[in-house]
Amino acid sequence: RQQKWKSTVSIQAKMPPCDFVPEKYQSYPYEHMLKIREQNISPSLRMFYKKPLLLHQGHMQWLFDYEGRRYLDLFAGIVTVSVGHCHPKVTMATQKQLSRLWHTTNIYMHPSIQEYAEKLTSLLPDPLKVVYLTNSGSEANDLAMFMARLYTRNFDIITFRGAYHGGSPYALGLTSIGPYKHGVANGFGCSTTMLPDVFRGPWGGSNCRDSPVQTVRKCSCSEGACHANDQYIEQFKDTLNTSVPKTIAGFITEPIQGVNGAVQYPKGFLKEAYRLVRERGGVCISDEVQTGFGRTGSHFWGFQTHDVVPDIVTLAKGIGNGFPMAAVVTTKEITNSLAQNLHFNTFGGSPLACVVGAAVLDAIEEDRLQKNSEDVGTYMLLELAKLRDKFEIVGDVRGKGLMIGIEMVTDKDSRHPLPGEEISQIWEDCKDMGVLIGRGGLYSQTFRIKPPMCITKKDADFAIEVIHAALERHMERAA
Repeated sequence: RQQKWKSTVSIQAKMPPCDFVPEKYQSYPYEHMLKIREQNISPSLRMFYKKPLLLHQGHMQWLFDYEGRRYLDLFAGIVTVSVGHCHPKVTMATQKQLSRLWHTTNIYMHPSIQEYAEKLTSLLPDPLKVVYLTNSGSEANDLAMFMARLYTRNFDIITFRGAYHGGSPYALGLTSIGPYKHGVANGFGCSTTMLPDVFRGPWGGSNCRDSPVQTVRKCSCSEGACHANDQYIEQFKDTLNTSVPKTIAGFITEPIQGVNGAVQYPKGFLKEAYRLVRERGGVCISDEVQTGFGRTGSHFWGFQTHDVVPDIVTLAKGIGNGFPMAAVVTTKEITNSLAQNLHFNTFGGSPLACVVGAAVLDAIEEDRLQKNSEDVGTYMLLELAKLRDKFEIVGDVRGKGLMIGIEMVTDKDSRHPLPGEEISQIWEDCKDMGVLIGRGGLYSQTFRIKPPMCITKKDADFAIEVIHAALERHMERAA
């Protein structure tokens, strides 16, 4: 019976064609690669899947392993490959710059840093017009904290529980997910506040969030009012009144939480929270590491979906399509506080990075990837909502554009996380059928779908069929 079922699934979930032919793999055998990994690479760098993937080549939304097997990449190197693996425009620009100039550091001018700074800041509203280029999101958030404290001459920064803002010793104080916390002092001057999660939190209804798909929780709000938002704002006020001094340095948040599983807040929450923070002398920081560059579809930046303008914006991941670069964008006044003493970055804003960044911006515009994120993302969300309605273990489907979370539960009433071993088996089944997805949430209970923004509706149909089949297989195992 099991064999018969498997063959049915393989017929249903037919991978879309791809005319790209990968090169033949010519490096060490798989077992030798594993041995090197165990002996020479830090064990803290954990790998996905029982049998870790040995990936060899990428092309747009596709990845190929050492045996030539093709996978649809729905996780994009943890939301980093924005325009597609080895996008030809970005690859060509990089190759051209490689033969011209790699590195000078910032003690000299080179054309690409000025050109990129002008191009990037033209996409941000006034007064966000000054950029400091770094190498990673953690580094960008470190610098944003530093700037906030220098500018305000205050120290305390507020962040949401469930937030992820990096793993460096400084940024770890902002990160509020248990498994990332190590038993060393961190978080001095960082206070967490209740996450306004309208699915898992104490309040939330059926019209709270800016998403094509709402929670299945009932809503008793009258038109133009949001009971959940009012309650979460009261909790935020409580944090301001009890956990921090009368004046604070700032408040940092992701427009949609990434590592915690695409968690969205009630509409209007950030606007009111920003007002309260500024009353206390603080600056507002938007971590756009995962939500930036058109991924949410309706807007280029995640903060725009909340109708706010932050004082500092941090960018990374999709900014370079996999090239290690990041940025802090802020106002002239805030960045002047950093200029009072020397602050230097050897590799930030290198000629190579700036050329890559500019080519990524061109590809987003020319390939209309923001529009594609909105169209394909909305389509996926609505199709996934049908699976939520069919399966009791699919508790919530949420997100915006191509930033999607599927939260798995034992049942919709209790909202208890589905046990890890059950989620892992569904996840492994998806991989075995050719679809790579991420994991997130406080209990690793949420599937994260954040593919390269070049994904098509045919790819989405294939992915939905695979996830559907994996859920059916789980139900058979449970029976």
